[in-house]
Amino acid sequence: MFVLVAEIDVRVSSSQSLKEKRSVVTSMVRHIDQLHGVAAAEVGYLDDHQRSLIGSSTVGGTVAHVSGVVDSIERYVWSRPEIEVLDIHRSWWEND
Repeated sequence: MFVLVAEIDVRVSSSQSLKEKRSVVTSMVRHIDQLHGVAAAEVGYLDDHQRSLIGSSTVGGTVAHVSGVVDSIERYVWSRPEIEVLDIHRSWWEND
C-alpha cells in the first residue's frame, strides 16, 4: 500500500470575503474528490479570506499510480486562473 499526501497552498487574490474564498476552494475540493477519487479538504488558513491550504491523500497499490493521480491533481490546480499556487508539498506515508 502506498499513500501520498499533498499540501497545496494557494491564494485567491480576488476574494474580498471568506464566503468568496470558500466558494472557490469548495469547488476545487469537490472536483478533486470526485474526479480523482481521493480525500481532499481545506485544512489551513480557514480564517484568511485570500489564502487556503488544501490537503489531499491518495492511496494505491503502486507508486506509479499514486504519483500519477497527484500529478493530475497538480495539473488541475495549476489550471485554475482564479488562484495563485504558492506551494505544493508532497510527502509519502509509510506503514512499517
